Amino acid sequence: MRITFRIIFSILIVISLLVLLFTLVQVRQEKERLNIDLERRASLLGESLKESLEPLIDRGRPERMQKIVEKFGNRERLAGVAVYDVKDKLIAATPPLSRHLSTPPTFVTNAMNSDQEEGRFSHLGGKEMYLYALPLHREENVAGALLIIYDTSYIQDRLSLVWKNNFIRFLVNALVISLTTLLLIRWSMTGPIAKMAEWMKSLRTEKNIAPPSLPPGGLFEPLTREVTQMARSISVARLAAEEEARLRHAAESIWTPGRLREQVRSLLQEKPLFVISNREPYMHEKRGKKIECLVPASGLVTALEPVLMACGGMWIAHGSGDADREMVDSHDVIRVPPENPEYLLKRVWLTKEEERGYYYGFSNEGLWPLCHIAHTRPSFRTEDWEYYQIVNRKFAQKILKELEGIEEPLVLIQDYHFALLPRLIKDERPDARVAIFWHIPWPNPESFGICPWQRELLHGMLGADLIGFHIQYHCNNFLDTVDRALESRIDWEHFTVKRGDQTTLVKPFPISISFPPPCQDLAIQGTRPNTENLLKELGVKGKYLGVGVDRIDYTKGILERFKAIERFLEKYPAYQGGFTYVELGAPSRTHIKEYHDLIAEVEAETDRINWRFQTKAWKPIVFLKKHHSHEEIKPFYEAADLCLVTSLHDGMNLVAKEFVGSREDEGGVLVLSQFTGASRELQDALVVNPYDIEQMAEAIRTALEMDHAEKKIRMQRMRETIKDRNIYHWAADLIAALAQVRLEKQP
Repeated sequence: MRITFRIIFSILIVISLLVLLFTLVQVRQEKERLNIDLERRASLLGESLKESLEPLIDRGRPERMQKIVEKFGNRERLAGVAVYDVKDKLIAATPPLSRHLSTPPTFVTNAMNSDQEEGRFSHLGGKEMYLYALPLHREENVAGALLIIYDTSYIQDRLSLVWKNNFIRFLVNALVISLTTLLLIRWSMTGPIAKMAEWMKSLRTEKNIAPPSLPPGGLFEPLTREVTQMARSISVARLAAEEEARLRHAAESIWTPGRLREQVRSLLQEKPLFVISNREPYMHEKRGKKIECLVPASGLVTALEPVLMACGGMWIAHGSGDADREMVDSHDVIRVPPENPEYLLKRVWLTKEEERGYYYGFSNEGLWPLCHIAHTRPSFRTEDWEYYQIVNRKFAQKILKELEGIEEPLVLIQDYHFALLPRLIKDERPDARVAIFWHIPWPNPESFGICPWQRELLHGMLGADLIGFHIQYHCNNFLDTVDRALESRIDWEHFTVKRGDQTTLVKPFPISISFPPPCQDLAIQGTRPNTENLLKELGVKGKYLGVGVDRIDYTKGILERFKAIERFLEKYPAYQGGFTYVELGAPSRTHIKEYHDLIAEVEAETDRINWRFQTKAWKPIVFLKKHHSHEEIKPFYEAADLCLVTSLHDGMNLVAKEFVGSREDEGGVLVLSQFTGASRELQDALVVNPYDIEQMAEAIRTALEMDHAEKKIRMQRMRETIKDRNIYHWAADLIAALAQVRLEKQP
């Protein structure tokens, strides 16, 4: 309450000062106006009397002049009139003032001597009067003076009225403003703050407390954002502590951000972790006059974000947002995430030519189709290879500068964009522990042998102390490729490669997701999305919902998936009008012709199948082509009867694990391609061959007709799998393996 009175008291003081200032100005202006008016009135009256009095002075008629003076002496605000001769003798005067005017004021004599009209304020008879003197003439000479006297008390009355009116206005305004301020503070500040305090008090002792409804935007926007973030952190910490306690009681343990953080501190001895990738975890884009921070659609970002959040350190990536340069400091660094900074993001700038050659060219028209056996021919161009080398060297220079002064730093390189980078770093910093994780499959030696620069790529990768793949099969393919292409010594028992003085360990690390999710919703439990409502928002009526979440890529088997849906509706027409599949497709690499053409094919196939089956209120496929946030995807995961993951070839595919992780109700069925790394772990999914359209159609029917109890058992087992092998487990294994690498002693 004290703060309220302080605010109101401060407002009143400011208003008082403003009213005083404006009143002083108004009084001054009003006084000047009245004085000018009084002088003008005296001058006009004087000129009028002068015409009557001058002839009488000439004739010596004092009695006549006295009558004229008495006649004009009773006018409003006119206190009196007096006439003097040139010898300062009083000739005629208004009776009440005659005793005060026997001797003329000095300025009257001056007016006769100078033959100039003159007026001034003076006290007369105990009152302030305005005296105005005019010379009287006989022929051309001054013969006397006329003195006009006005009572100026009305001026003071008028000025007093101004003060009084302004004071009343001040009182009224002060009362209204005080009451308004009091109500605004009560409704807009005190009430919400009290509500928030009560909510935070409840949060300490209860679970799943919905955050208070606070006014959006404006004053409370930063506070609401920070308090919500804090509440989420408290909720996550409580859940993690409860889970830790439960598992400790059962002599088990689960990997959490806290446990990972402690392990990393122990392993790294407070040394920072450096992560390098092409894609940045946060990008800044201009939206009109505003700059928005976006999270790019990427499985790599999904996987690595929790690691840096837990460990701290620096993420080095290509700055691709059109407002990225405006948000970094002089060292091209920014702290992220924006709402809760935990680590540094360093952005590397590439020219359009470098991006086109290194990223779109060699990486995604060459290595991507080469490693994904999806029957798309890779393209290898010399100019793309040259840009690939240039960009790898550019990243090497940036990371080496950051490593200066750090002994035995740990560097974790991500994916096929930087196959040359491990060797470039290791040649300059032999004491660095370097790992590269290959997020996509590694093909057999015959397939990889297509690449004209396979020896250079393998030599670059073998500069790392540790090379990680998702599954053992890809490790085996890599070692077979090295065995055929390079002079080296391979230890098949320990899965190491010795080339020159460098020993490289090759090991599988199945990547996963953050589970339990770090940002649990604080909304009241039980308010899950409804299938009918979700479809209604899309303009469709339906009973069953299937969902797919993909980058629009030819490796994801989207067209094969659509053909399976078509075949399912052919074989089981009872589901026509009831089953709708929603594809949340994010456009990707649209500068590459194959990707651009694929989007058109997906849209055409969607239209064809919908045209064949759709009714007025229903259609079988809804294709939502845009980048979707996790918040937008989550309701579809939670409401779907089945999720289709039909990749033709994939390193892991985190969509499958995200779907399982989202199903707290232990419902829904996962239909999963056998050509994903996830199929090795999620064995309770309905595993299919995406090239077998009939098998996928049957899997859709099986998923929709599966008994609820079987669905629950399957989902429970898959959730246990990703809980035991979550992203923190993956990071702990990878960083532990890297930290335990024995560095070769340098001569």
